[in-house]
Amino acid sequence: MQKLFRKIDKPLFFMMLLYSILGLVMILSASSVSAVLRYDVSTYYFFARQLIYLVIAIIIGIVILTIPTKSYSFWSKLYLILVIVLLGLVFSYGVIAGGAQSWLDLGFFNLQPTEFAKTAIIIFMGTFYEKSIKKQKPFTYNLIPFILAFIIFFFIAKQPDLGGAAIVAGIAYFTFLVVPFPKKSKVNIIKNLGIAVIIGAFVLLYTKSDLFNSSQLQRLKFQAPCSRYMDDTGYQVCNGFIAFHNGGLFGVGLGNSTQKYLYLPEAHTDFIFPIIVEELGLIVGILVILGYVYMLYRILKLAKRADVIRNQIICYGTFIYLLLHLLINFLGILALIPLTGVPLPFLSYGGSFCINIIAMMFVLQRISIETYDSEQKREIDNLARIDYN
Repeated sequence: MQKLFRKIDKPLFFMMLLYSILGLVMILSASSVSAVLRYDVSTYYFFARQLIYLVIAIIIGIVILTIPTKSYSFWSKLYLILVIVLLGLVFSYGVIAGGAQSWLDLGFFNLQPTEFAKTAIIIFMGTFYEKSIKKQKPFTYNLIPFILAFIIFFFIAKQPDLGGAAIVAGIAYFTFLVVPFPKKSKVNIIKNLGIAVIIGAFVLLYTKSDLFNSSQLQRLKFQAPCSRYMDDTGYQVCNGFIAFHNGGLFGVGLGNSTQKYLYLPEAHTDFIFPIIVEELGLIVGILVILGYVYMLYRILKLAKRADVIRNQIICYGTFIYLLLHLLINFLGILALIPLTGVPLPFLSYGGSFCINIIAMMFVLQRISIETYDSEQKREIDNLARIDYN
């Protein structure tokens, strides 16, 4: 394991650990009041559970470090099929929370298949398009990942989970854009996808589909939230604004938030960032955002270093996965887009999301190990060639 650690992207690894630790601290602070007053559990309830999720995620990640990515071709298909089956089971056995039927109650853990769908799509697209490019498959064959992504999108949207569905669609579309296809083939696929989206929109419009319920449609009212303070569409976002205002530059001090006193009912999940700013200040909030930017930069750098198409696509897909979560969360709490309930990577409470995002970061570290080995092999081959000449 020590040999593997020397080959990983250490800055990315330490940033992941730093943000996970910060997340634990802020989850403890943000949930301490609601745990007692709203859920009637211990002050440390959500902190302890998140710590367990994090430990499980790291154990899974250590296993991932030892598995070559070339084996993903087989496992990615099973993973994707399992995710689709779980998404189907949600409709019959799912638990309703926050207006959406998105969780499967396993007794010891509420599993959210939507989060696993995001990682399944990324890994499947990486292995699928690597094989497609090598074997020069026909144009229509390359639409298979989009058909599967649409099935997943439909299942998630019907829960309904608008944010999760949008992220799955975004991952599939933007990851495809980085696949190294010939330009003509890529344009043809994009055109056909555009036509399919337009047709789908007309079908939903003229069949008066109930894809989204009334509460989801109400969330489209997102501007000027404080003018709708007494409505569900404005109450939480407006209290997020108040948290930002309270924090100022340097914050009111760790643990001293007033907005976590049930003004922000989801303070430890989707609205963890306003609590960070309120308690630690705007300067720390800006540093948090810059840290995310640095992580995204490291992922892009790793994608460009990778010499295997599969690994490049997985890196770019993970970059898009992380970026979409950040954009949808930040823009939602700032009332720039509708609020969709998307957690903040490494900082928000949530078992399925924590396990998935940490696991994908370890997949990136496995790619870093393989890239390091390839670079070392090329360097040795070049030295041998020089000595021979």
